[in-house]
Amino acid sequence: MQSPSPVPGGVVGSELKASLASELAKGNDISIIRVLETLLERAHLMNASDIHIDPARESVRIRFRVDGVLQDIESFPKSIHQEVISRIKVVSQLRTDEHHTPQDGRFRQALSDGRFIDIRVSIAPTYHGENCVLRILADHSENYSLAMLGFSESDCKKIETAIHKTSGMILSTGPTGSGKTTTLYTLIKMLSAPEVAIVTIEDPIEYSVDSIEQIQVNTRSGLTFATGLRSILRQDPDIIMVGEIRDGETATIAVNAALTGHLLFSTLHTNDATTTLPRLSDMGIDPYLVASTMNIAIGQRLVRKICDMCKEKHTLTDAEFARLSQLSVEKPFAKGETIYRGKGCANCNESGYRGRLSINEVLVATPALRELILTKASAEAIRQTAIKEGMTTMLEDGMEKVRAGDTTIEEVLRVVHE
Repeated sequence: MQSPSPVPGGVVGSELKASLASELAKGNDISIIRVLETLLERAHLMNASDIHIDPARESVRIRFRVDGVLQDIESFPKSIHQEVISRIKVVSQLRTDEHHTPQDGRFRQALSDGRFIDIRVSIAPTYHGENCVLRILADHSENYSLAMLGFSESDCKKIETAIHKTSGMILSTGPTGSGKTTTLYTLIKMLSAPEVAIVTIEDPIEYSVDSIEQIQVNTRSGLTFATGLRSILRQDPDIIMVGEIRDGETATIAVNAALTGHLLFSTLHTNDATTTLPRLSDMGIDPYLVASTMNIAIGQRLVRKICDMCKEKHTLTDAEFARLSQLSVEKPFAKGETIYRGKGCANCNESGYRGRLSINEVLVATPALRELILTKASAEAIRQTAIKEGMTTMLEDGMEKVRAGDTTIEEVLRVVHE
């Protein structure tokens, strides 16, 4: 989530852009292999998470998702669309003669610097031809720490205390694309040691980690999260990571695993940390079991970082101050307070942002909160008690990062929806 070292507007980025343009201009002599390789190199250089290949009537639009936002990058002639899709199918070992059914695959691509990136492929038939989305699964998580991800010092201490317990559940919550999996991998790597048995079950396996055993969900063969988790419990693990708790059956097995001496990590799709507890009850888990096994729930979102190369000071306008005054934050902004924003430069593709970090809230299951869980209290009641017990909300954490010059008010409000 930190900014990568390459610069999109630098010499290498310009060379790749020119190389792609040169290849596209070759007409019948075009190398589709070279087109795809250059596209992947450029996406990796820009730290894109996804490449969208979207066919239209007369052209093919290429978009990169950079720091969570889609950007138009190129336009290909429609004449090479099917050849590009066929090449992707070949390297992903998908059926090249099937054009009317969605297909999913995966392949590994070597980069010019000697590194490798894993690419997850999703192809779907549309009105103007097959659409393709390539998810880039580069293993940046290997270098992360909780502080690098954006966790405050106090939240880091809460998490480190919880993960060094011998049993219980640590849940990371938030919508798709909020950095939950990266957070869990970071925690797993912090605990990885020769004397600790760590097993994961994931769909898909996003990062390959040598020191742990990773199992890929395969519904065709009957390997689901629930069946895989049952199997893992017979593998003598100390720590288990379940990619996602999707249903009541998986939740039940996960809670029982945490209750029987295992430390269990997983993700859950909820709006924030406090709605995690009622959500487990809604999935059929007895409140007593939730109260007994929950260690912490981490709520998070990803916000774009202000570009370090074009960061500038900005004084709050009256309109901005009036908007901020409506927010329920513990430390309100002062009228005319100085904050920061990105002016826009070649480093950030004129966006004013470069890289991402998380804004978080960490709910620790204190005795007072366990009592509320037992009485099936509402999420709001749990939230208010958690705040009294020392939880910093995502909105508060985001505003602290605004004050520190890490991100902007607009970014925080965009992802928190306050």
